[in-house]
Amino acid sequence: MSDVTTEFFAEVKATQMLWALFDSKGDGWVVADSTNFEDAESMPLWSTESGAQKCCVDEWSDYTPRQISVSDWLEHWFEELKDDGLLIGLDWQDDGECEELEVADFTQEIADLEKL
Repeated sequence: MSDVTTEFFAEVKATQMLWALFDSKGDGWVVADSTNFEDAESMPLWSTESGAQKCCVDEWSDYTPRQISVSDWLEHWFEELKDDGLLIGLDWQDDGECEELEVADFTQEIADLEKL
């Protein structure tokens, strides 16, 4: 696991929160073209609100950070996303660079962090 990935999961373990960008106009959550794989899409997630906020520029300027609890991810999000073929982009940077994981692999890591 890379340092970025390790830091991401350490922060999520401490806060039990993930952050994603939601369109204030009601168009939904940010999904972007993968920067690592052709013909794939990625849902960017951040370990901090401030990291997510930094990406609310240019084409994402109408989006705002919204928190997703670890328990909510495990209860609802995984089921919704597992068949969509999306990747999860960890702490996406405004230049699109990030490490990406498959939804199932990401969710397994999150499940290991959940505080019951």
